[in-house]
Order: sequence, then structure tokens, then C-alpha cells
Amino acid sequence: MTQGGAARRTVLGAAVVAAGGAFGALCAGAGTAAAAQSGPGAGPGGGSGGGPGGRYRDLPTPTVIGHRGASGYRPEHTLGSYQLALDLGADIVEQDLVPTKDGHLVCRHENEIGGTTDVADHPGFASRKTTKTIDGIAVTGWFTEDFTLAELKTLRAKERIPAIRQRNTLYDGRWEVPTFEEVLRWADREGRRRGKRVWLYVETKHPSYFRGLGLGLEEPLAKLLRRYGRDGRDAPVFLQSFEPSSIQRLSRLVSAPRVVLLSAAGTRPWDFELAKDPRTVADLVKPEGLRWIAGFAQGIGPTMDLILPRDAAGRLGAPTTLVADAHARGLILHPYTARNENSFLPAEYRKGADPTAYGDAFGAFKTYFEQGIDGIFTDQPDTGLLAAQAFRPGRAADR
Repeated sequence: MTQGGAARRTVLGAAVVAAGGAFGALCAGAGTAAAAQSGPGAGPGGGSGGGPGGRYRDLPTPTVIGHRGASGYRPEHTLGSYQLALDLGADIVEQDLVPTKDGHLVCRHENEIGGTTDVADHPGFASRKTTKTIDGIAVTGWFTEDFTLAELKTLRAKERIPAIRQRNTLYDGRWEVPTFEEVLRWADREGRRRGKRVWLYVETKHPSYFRGLGLGLEEPLAKLLRRYGRDGRDAPVFLQSFEPSSIQRLSRLVSAPRVVLLSAAGTRPWDFELAKDPRTVADLVKPEGLRWIAGFAQGIGPTMDLILPRDAAGRLGAPTTLVADAHARGLILHPYTARNENSFLPAEYRKGADPTAYGDAFGAFKTYFEQGIDGIFTDQPDTGLLAAQAFRPGRAADR
């Protein structure tokens, strides 16, 4: 989810270890339906047909989105993480997509895989370690676009931030890197088993960079969505990207719901950089920017700081008007990312001096939901679901 993740991953891990008791503001930022199409996506698990609860606006609100699965408990972007997110009650499960050398879409937060797989332990791949410039940032490691799918399948996934989530390292090596098609098949199986559609939230990572390599993401993604019946306007999938042009391209290929991700206010989407578009995220969250986004997307995925800014001490400030402004233009808001650990929480919700310990996550969720957001990405879907239930219709008295 987080833009510039390869570089930020390294900074995050180092910062948390060094922080000690002085925490920085380290925020990285399903109803039943009968499918109307035949083919692999037919049945409750897929399909783009309508039916009760078939539309994205029929999802429970606030919607709980399993960020990279249940990444607070299992290594991210593995079938184990996705399965646990669903079992813990996530309404939607997220995937980030990057390509292999031979054009397959696989699920990784970044195309640099040194931090999320055991590639460094494979002597045969040692020579592939290199430095590349990804969206203007120099990154050293191993990259999915230098591996065939068969080669990538010899690797095993591991915990991305072991300094914070040491317990997750127990599961290092348990799962391989999944392809998106494998996830689609898993979602269909789970949908049939549960009798309701399994929603996915799919991000195109660094789409301009990959298009420049001849590995465009949108066309193979659209092909898979059509194959599995998730291409229609009522399909159980959201498509997301930090690059608006990727969402515009997808809007011409499929009708599935689309979301523009928004990083920090002073940043500029990489496709804007390439196109010499002077607008920043600060411009896109203004009414005119939101109106422009509404022309090709159904929602925005802002960093929570765009809704509740933090001060220099990491405490929350006064809310902005973004929620009201986006809703006025018919856009839903799914901000990112809520996590239980002190390291990621606003200062007023941290407990004790251990950056890896849980703070008052429920207090933070309550503040987030009080802003009127439509859903939230979270690494701990069970915490998010329990917090969201108090804000769902008919539960106001339980708050």
C-alpha cells in the first residue's frame, strides 16, 4: 500500500529499533450474491453480476480491509495471511501486484524482494542483486522483474519487519509467493465454501516504471479479472493505485470499482512527475482535485494524515475537511493504515515504552471512525472488525 515502500521499509525497520521509548510518528503510512456469469468466476466466490449485496456500497460500513492480508500476524502477501484475514472477519483482502520477467502478476508489496523472501539465502541468485532506480529512489536488492515465475516459486516468504513483529518470524518459510491468479482461485473456493463473495482490493505497484520495461500491469490484470468474472461494475473487487493514470487506464479496460491512493500532501504521484504535471496530493484533495478524480474513480485511499494530521510530537490535530469534501463528490474514503503497535499509533494512544507493544488501538480506531470514513486498511482485521461493529447501523447504543 505505502508508496515508496522499498526505501521506507528499510527506514522503518531501523527507526523502530533505534526509537526506544521516544517514538516517532511512524505511520506507513460482504454480502451474499449470485454470480451472473459463467466461467472460473461463476458462483458465490466471483462473478460480476448483481444480486443482494453485490455492489461496493452494500459492503458493511465502516468496511474492514485486511492490509496485505492479516499482516499483523502472518508474513504479508501470502495465502496464509490472506486466509487468516478472511477468517478473522475482514470484509476485503488486499493484494499488491508486481510482474515477473515472463509477465506473470505476483503478490508482493514491492518488486524488491530481499526483505520479504529468502532470496538472499539462494547462492544461485546472488549475482542478481543490483541497484535500480524505482520512481526516483535508488533501491538495492533483488527484483521480481529479473526472475521468471518458475524461479520465483523456489523462494519462500518471510516477515518484512521482524524488529516489530518477531512472533511473525515463526512463519518464515511456510508459504511461497502467490500469483494473482492463484489468489483469484483461492477467493472463488472460499466464496463457494462460505456462500458469499470474497472481496479483493488490488493495487498496481509502480505502473509507469513497469510499463517502461514492457511489463505493463493493467492489461494482464484486466485479462485475469475478465477470466474470473471480476471485471463488471458490481464485481467483488476494488482496483487501486498511487498513479491516477493507472486507474484511468483500468477504467477503459474494466468497469470494476476504482480507487486513487493518496500519499502525503506535499508529494506528487510518479506519473505526474513523468508528465510534468505540477499538481501535488495537496491539490488532489481540494474540491477541484476530487472532482477530477470522481471522473474516473469511485473512491480515494488517503493516508490517514490527510484526514487527521499529526503534529511534530505525533499527536493528532484538528481534522481536515477531506471526508466531507470527498463525500460531496460521491467518493468513498478508505484511508490507510491502522495498526495495533505503539510504533504506528498516534502519540496519545501509545502505552508504555516498548515500540513493539500494543497501544490503545481501539481508542485510535474510534477516533478514525468518528470522522465518517467508509472503511480502513488494517494489519489486524480482528481488532478493526471489533472496533467497526460499534459504528455499524444499529450498534450506536453500544459505543
